[in-house]
Amino acid sequence: MKAVLGLEDGTYVVGDGFGKEGVTCGELVFATPITGYEEALTDPSYKGQILLFTYPLIGNYGVNNANFQSSGIKAEGLVIRERCDHPSHNLSTRNLSQFLDDENSSGISEVDTRMLTIRTRKVGTMRSAMIVGSDDGEKACELARKWQFPKDIINQVTCKQPYEIRGKGPRVVVMDFGVKRKIVDNLARRGAHVIVVPATTSSEQIMSYQPDAILLSNGPGDPQDATNGIAVTKKLAGQLPIFGICLGHQIASLALGASTYKLKFGHRGANQPVIDVETGKVYITSQNHGYAVDPASIDGKDIKVTQVNANDGTVEGMKNDALKVWSVQYHPEANPGPHDTNWFFDSLLQRIGGHHA
Repeated sequence: MKAVLGLEDGTYVVGDGFGKEGVTCGELVFATPITGYEEALTDPSYKGQILLFTYPLIGNYGVNNANFQSSGIKAEGLVIRERCDHPSHNLSTRNLSQFLDDENSSGISEVDTRMLTIRTRKVGTMRSAMIVGSDDGEKACELARKWQFPKDIINQVTCKQPYEIRGKGPRVVVMDFGVKRKIVDNLARRGAHVIVVPATTSSEQIMSYQPDAILLSNGPGDPQDATNGIAVTKKLAGQLPIFGICLGHQIASLALGASTYKLKFGHRGANQPVIDVETGKVYITSQNHGYAVDPASIDGKDIKVTQVNANDGTVEGMKNDALKVWSVQYHPEANPGPHDTNWFFDSLLQRIGGHHA
């Protein structure tokens, strides 16, 4: 089945379509991991985005639902060089094409992903449109130019009702801006009593759960659109420990008076090097974000940068000890081979223990 992907700058590629027929729009973003396509496609942080993998062969170990980071595919669409429809893995239940069919999602393969990646790195992240069942590149580019990233993107991925994973440890309220399952799993595995609440939950509702700490989760879109999350953090900072991961890091930083900006093409991959400012240690991290905290906006805000990206110097971690706020830009739960930053969850519970005492 023919398919076309068009970008807002007029670039388009024609390839082989699979999954749902029809039009799919979103920001085209590239990710560099060699493995992890199941986790990435089901990561709510990719909502609103068409996901391009730079690694040329995708689908070779099939699809195993145990690796999902949410209930199903959250990325708007998939762009790959070569699709493997005959996977080899003892835990695989279906191939990539069947996966997209089952999830009513669209994909395109047999396209020049290297050219698209280089184009994105040169021009910056662009709006795009994929049409499965057509090769009309001009129409795809026109649709891409008309599309706008939705402001309510977090509401599309947050849970509708609160839910709990019971444990004997500290009570942690997770504000769900698009939380990955592995984040909740890491807390639960360490014995925490986890209460996951929608992104719109008020500070009064959160405090009614009698939490020992709050975790601001990852999620999609512009952190400045997470107005309730920012307001809750502003109000509760200093009352109890607050931790942030990815979007949660940006929300916490905004609440403390910093500002954020959109990166040219973002960090999405499994090998981003991060330097710990205090120890000099370098961690290899998994990342997925298109925005960053502006280091110039931190001056005079009692925010201390704890970690920076070794490649481009962007802010990767911050803290305000007086207000008990700590956050990281990367994904400590992802463990894409390196387990370098899984200590974040141990540190979280240790800090809660100190507060609890």
